[in-house]
Amino acid sequence: MESKDIILSVAFFFQTGTGILGNSFLICLFILVFLKGHRMRHIDIIITQLTLVNCLILLSKGIPQTMTALGLMNFFNQIGCKIVFYLHRVARDLSLSMTCLLSGFQAITISPSNSKWADLKARAPKYLIPSSLCCWTFHLFFCSYIPWGMKGPKHTRNNTQIQHNGYCSHNIPSGFQASLFAAILSFPDAIFLGLMISANGYMLFLLYRHHKQIQQVYLTCLSPRVSPENRATKSILMLVSTFISSYSLNCILTAYMSLIKSPPWLVNTSAFLAACFPTVSPYVLISSDSQVTRYCSKWKKKVIQ
Repeated sequence: MESKDIILSVAFFFQTGTGILGNSFLICLFILVFLKGHRMRHIDIIITQLTLVNCLILLSKGIPQTMTALGLMNFFNQIGCKIVFYLHRVARDLSLSMTCLLSGFQAITISPSNSKWADLKARAPKYLIPSSLCCWTFHLFFCSYIPWGMKGPKHTRNNTQIQHNGYCSHNIPSGFQASLFAAILSFPDAIFLGLMISANGYMLFLLYRHHKQIQQVYLTCLSPRVSPENRATKSILMLVSTFISSYSLNCILTAYMSLIKSPPWLVNTSAFLAACFPTVSPYVLISSDSQVTRYCSKWKKKVIQ
């Protein structure tokens, strides 16, 4: 093995291990809180699904990339390739939709009671689980095209129309077919991303207005109190900003790679960027969400007792 392959395998292994550890911790934490009968926030339902999806992304992408970097080839047959790429695509799309749902729900939650969202604010918790089920159902069906273009790694010899990913390969569409295919596949992503950015902009506006109100409170010598909703909103804004940054870079690379046969370094870069958000997001939540910190404190006290 060359030194670059060793560095690459260590990077993928560290990224995958760190991400699975953080997401598994949050999943176990929410399960324990639920089983102990503690009151949970509505957004915890979305966060639990997001952490579950993050684990699926890391398992379906990080582990195969690590094995490929170590020089292990042909460990999947054609059926294995189809299953792994299908699961990764579903998990990737669900990560986008769950992050969008999280930011949208929080934007409605912190909206003023006299705003046009007042009626929806009261009913939003009831729509949370149906919305989540719709997201899961949509992506499971929408991504059903993935297996048709996937091939085992042995089909990549001397064929410029097939992209080799180290452990699997897929067909590269060309001409008008490629443009139409890319437009259809990117349309749901563009919708979710647009809704996410709109919700973030609205939350930033509300936080800015709240900051102005706090400044007025300071002038009247009263002690201002930051609500739990505002603290949760800042945490979600950090999470969504992290998602948009990594997702945008990965989207550019993915769009480029879907049209031409890409070199191995570009395939590895895209895979590493795709796993950045699932790896970082649990630690963003743990460090910035005060409610998650409270859950950790309660669990720690139970363990000590």
